[in-house]
Amino acid sequence: MPMTCKLASQVEESLLDRNQVFEHFFAREAPRLAEACREMSERFLRGGRLLAFGRGPYATDAQHVSVEFVHPVIVGKRALPALDLSILFRPWMEAILRPEDIVMGFGPPEGDPEVWATLQQAHLQDAMTFALPGMEGSYGLDSGIEDAFVHQELVEILYHTLWETVHVFFEHRELGHDVGASEFLYPFLGREKQGTTDLVAEVAASILMKVQDDARLRAQVAREESEHIGNTALAIHERVKRGGKLIIFGNGGSATDANDLAIDCVLPPLGFKPIPAVSLALEPANITAVANDIGTDAIFLRQLIAQARPEDVAVAISTSGGSRNIIMALEEARKRDLLTVALLGYDGGEVQRQGLAAFPLVVRCDYIPRIQEVQASIYHVMRESLEVLSRGQA
Repeated sequence: MPMTCKLASQVEESLLDRNQVFEHFFAREAPRLAEACREMSERFLRGGRLLAFGRGPYATDAQHVSVEFVHPVIVGKRALPALDLSILFRPWMEAILRPEDIVMGFGPPEGDPEVWATLQQAHLQDAMTFALPGMEGSYGLDSGIEDAFVHQELVEILYHTLWETVHVFFEHRELGHDVGASEFLYPFLGREKQGTTDLVAEVAASILMKVQDDARLRAQVAREESEHIGNTALAIHERVKRGGKLIIFGNGGSATDANDLAIDCVLPPLGFKPIPAVSLALEPANITAVANDIGTDAIFLRQLIAQARPEDVAVAISTSGGSRNIIMALEEARKRDLLTVALLGYDGGEVQRQGLAAFPLVVRCDYIPRIQEVQASIYHVMRESLEVLSRGQA
């Protein structure tokens, strides 16, 4: 079998296998997650905060959940207090924790004892705790998943679900029966006031609907993009063999994905070979300096000018494909003969229309959480393909 066909087959199989795992897990866990969201809403209404942390690639999950709650993409929804404490999580949590807070610890499939110890301390101080994974606390995740990438993708779906659902409980408590802009997420909530028990049951059913939507979208990508994903990995592999590195960038939740992919390259799962990579989204001093002195449009462009070499690969991650700072960085990358790759949502946006990426990978959806969940699967599968190519197994 030709290399490209074999890669495409592996990519498709890996994407579809994920759907089975995720649907099985959420079929079991939806009621517990709905109850957890109810308690989260009560704590936020009492002034609680979400404090998140993790180490290595799991610190990027803390970054992601923090930005989701602080900067909600649902128009008109409130910003909720959340912080990423990963850089120094135990002493930082001990210094600022209040009993009404929500504490979320991320780790690898086998868990992280230091994260667990910090969560236990938070639990003893009456905080609500999420062990992702773990067996103790207010919510403990026991998925049975051993694959680090699949585990992390499941956790992303889980915290997106928490973020989406907590707003429904706010609306129910504050407005009675009027769910406002959340109605498109939860069509079962109409104009009749409902009891809390019924609401939890309906929210659990809606969680399953979201996971099914996610599965359909991932299956579509598996059918339509597997060959393209394999070819992208092959092109990146050729650049890396020539001494190139990946230069990855994105905004908001996509910034955390850029950070995750970069870490997955340099600190991969056990047995994988490291790949040189940097994330331009992981440089707060550079980002704020450029934003302050030049403007936000140049935050990636300026860094790329300093970092890029002709053998490198520019990887843009964007749900819209229309952010000016993404477009400017890709334009510069093309001028410098870098290989350009873009993970995009919607219809690919201006990046697609202007042909700024030699390898555009488009998740054709108009809802950001679902786009991001499938994009995570794409870049993880692409990382797996790079490992296969480095071993000469394709």
